[in-house]
Amino acid sequence: MIRAPEVRVIDDDGQQLGIMTSEEALSIAEQHALDLVEISPTATPPVCKIMNYGKYLYQQSKKQQEAKKHSRHILVKEIKFRPKTDEHDYQFKKKHIVRFLSSGNLVKITIMFRGRELAHTDLGYRTMERLLEELQELGTVERNPRLEGRNMTMTLTPKKA
Repeated sequence: MIRAPEVRVIDDDGQQLGIMTSEEALSIAEQHALDLVEISPTATPPVCKIMNYGKYLYQQSKKQQEAKKHSRHILVKEIKFRPKTDEHDYQFKKKHIVRFLSSGNLVKITIMFRGRELAHTDLGYRTMERLLEELQELGTVERNPRLEGRNMTMTLTPKKA
């Protein structure tokens, strides 16, 4: 599918064969039982390489799979509190936060206010400060406590080992 009349040819070892007609380059590729692939169509003359295109595509897909395998998918876990959360429930939810942070996930902590509780947002800030103080060796604050409507949210990220 190479339309250019003249191309610069590179063989499968990376050696330049020079500028020749596309028919000559195609015949050289067929002699080696390989494909002629256009690498740089915008160059003058266009650059073509003699290679096994199927093998090249296979290697590219393997590289992509390997890169995908090494990438880490970070999840955002959310824990919800109330301003009047009891001590036992607080400790139970804190254990979940510790588990999430140690497994490398982001944690979004939400304190929900209902009705007249919204007049006492200081209780929510105290809860957030207490959590920060107790979890400072496991995580750092990505987003400080912020009141948005009836919810106060804060985001923690795990500390790097």
